[in-house]
Amino acid sequence: MFLSRTLGRTLFAAAARSKRYATTAPAGGREVRNPLQEFFEADRSPDDDKPVVYGRGWKASELRLKSWDDLHKLWYVLLKEKNMLMTQRQMLNAQNFRFPNPERIPKVRKSMCRIKQVLTERAIEEPDPRRSAEMKKMINAL
Repeated sequence: MFLSRTLGRTLFAAAARSKRYATTAPAGGREVRNPLQEFFEADRSPDDDKPVVYGRGWKASELRLKSWDDLHKLWYVLLKEKNMLMTQRQMLNAQNFRFPNPERIPKVRKSMCRIKQVLTERAIEEPDPRRSAEMKKMINAL
């Protein structure tokens, strides 16, 4: 875990030196984030000895209560999480280190599958066949 943070910081430092992703604050006052930071977990203090507890996956019954827009947003949050986890796993495997908390990847994948299941159920229940076909086509493209 410490090594992944250290390697992540090294990559951030290299990207920060790039003129393209300078971290100067724009006129709006918001700090510009380096896009590479989204592929690594947020830094924690190396002094924290407490194990990090991660949440559970989403249940289909919970997802059925969400709106179409909420499911769409959740899909992309899970997609970013999956990309971040797989990037870390690949980086650590390339250097022969163990990936911490490998159980997180199946949780994210199952949640994504459940979102597709809920959206498919809604598409099947849609009374308009044309709209139902459009929904199914969009769901299959996910």
